[in-house]
Amino acid sequence: MKKRFYKVLGYTFLILLVLTALFFYSIYVPSPDVDKSVNESVVIENPGNGFYKYKNNWLRKSQSGLYEMYVEGSPYEMGVINGKLSRQLVINQEMHFVEKLNEMIPSKVYINFLKYFVAWFNKDLDENISEEYKEEIYGVSQAASDKFSYIGPAYYRMLNYHAAHDIGHFLQELHMVGCTSFASWDKEQTDSSFIVGRNFDFYVGDNFAKEKIVAFMNPDSGYKFMMVTWGGMIGSVSGMNESGLTVTINAAQGSIPFKTATPISIVAREVLQYASTIEEAYQIISFRKTFVGQSFLVASAKDGKAVIIEKTPNETALFESDTNRIFCSNHFQSNTLKDQENNIKHQEESSTAFRYARMKYLVDSSGKLDPKQTAAILRDTKGPNGTSIGYGNERSLNQLQGHHSIIFKPVEKLVWVSTSPWQEGAFVCYDLNKIFGDNFDMKSDHEIIVDSLTIAADPFVHSNDFEGYVKFREARPVIEKLIKSGQNDDNQVEKFIQTNPEYYLVYQLAGDYYSGVKNGVKAKLNYEMALSKSIPWKSDSLSIHKKLKNLEY
Repeated sequence: MKKRFYKVLGYTFLILLVLTALFFYSIYVPSPDVDKSVNESVVIENPGNGFYKYKNNWLRKSQSGLYEMYVEGSPYEMGVINGKLSRQLVINQEMHFVEKLNEMIPSKVYINFLKYFVAWFNKDLDENISEEYKEEIYGVSQAASDKFSYIGPAYYRMLNYHAAHDIGHFLQELHMVGCTSFASWDKEQTDSSFIVGRNFDFYVGDNFAKEKIVAFMNPDSGYKFMMVTWGGMIGSVSGMNESGLTVTINAAQGSIPFKTATPISIVAREVLQYASTIEEAYQIISFRKTFVGQSFLVASAKDGKAVIIEKTPNETALFESDTNRIFCSNHFQSNTLKDQENNIKHQEESSTAFRYARMKYLVDSSGKLDPKQTAAILRDTKGPNGTSIGYGNERSLNQLQGHHSIIFKPVEKLVWVSTSPWQEGAFVCYDLNKIFGDNFDMKSDHEIIVDSLTIAADPFVHSNDFEGYVKFREARPVIEKLIKSGQNDDNQVEKFIQTNPEYYLVYQLAGDYYSGVKNGVKAKLNYEMALSKSIPWKSDSLSIHKKLKNLEY
């Protein structure tokens, strides 16, 4: 009962931190001082074929299913153009986000209870974001829907959404963030062997990941860069700039925050825009105050290598590999931070060490990596020693729920982005040399991917196991509803188990069902079966043990 209370409290805390732009907050945080006539002057054209443009700026949906967007100009101008080009995507994304988080809100009473605290917690958010990014966010917010004005003004909502990734880090019980990344290069020469791969496993529901945007940004200061993003988001979680510097972010453990600071995605965006070397990236990251633990995997074509810059609210540390490969999951590795108590505890109680070991084994076994091999590693669903641990297990590199996977070749300025479903669809390739070149001319019917470099979809999507996994995802909410209602339907529960029979969760839920209908014998069998499987979080294992102990026969 106590655990459930804290879980409910945590869910509500997440909603409030991310969504709340309260009346009190709006009083204290002024909108940026910008030339608002820009908003009136930007008129989007629609020549057809789902192609939208304004001067050199454009948005289109690729045949791959990915949205592609190019934006240039001053901060506020870029924001306004971005918002107007992608207006429906901005609205859709907020709708999906709010819908998912509303599922977590157990009671409006909790909202009223915590709203004053949240107003205090977030009151300094804007002070930790540079003026240019506030202007850009304000520009995008002009496209937001009035439907959610009950949450707060559009600008304040957009500011808070940029902290969503950070909030998911320290609310571990939500299991929202579990990313994996690695890099490999040749120590003797800076050549095309330099490659980076990453899975971005930030999960806020299936709809949240449906409308990904591959954005090509040309700000009036700094470097041109690309990033994978979504409607309304100007921060970066995965990207590469024109100098061949890449940055990806992985959640790690830090101290519990007591007030907000610079969102991680904004720090990563600043690195992409203003750094061309590891030293420059380190200076930016160390200068910014953040409120969660984070690992930035930074690869630089100029330096011919990759490093991990580790960040907590109080410290910044540089981790370098003594080989030509580097690996990053969700724990710190530097001498400065690796022995922190919460970092050690996180390795012992979560999936991070398992994914790290599996990733290292696969990369080390692959020899000189190419993009196709890298994609195969990112798609791997196995556990330690290649064992089957159930599809969707957090101990897998590929948890079959990720927002996107991405592969970089920094020297050649090539980037591959995954297409649906999850990492299983084709990886399509973009050449930044061409897209940011002087002679690039975007046409409405013009595909900009390098078709000859496409990595085919994973054959797994045509397998019976994949079909079973899809059925598992469809059936899970039905089973959870059955558990909550206390209704009898043994047949449906047994069919559910067969959709994903190596995954501990099907047996845990079956145990919950049989416990609820007072069939202690079957509940015991299923809980014991769950405990015999690979369980990613120690807290889940302890919970099952407790349920088993408290069974009624």
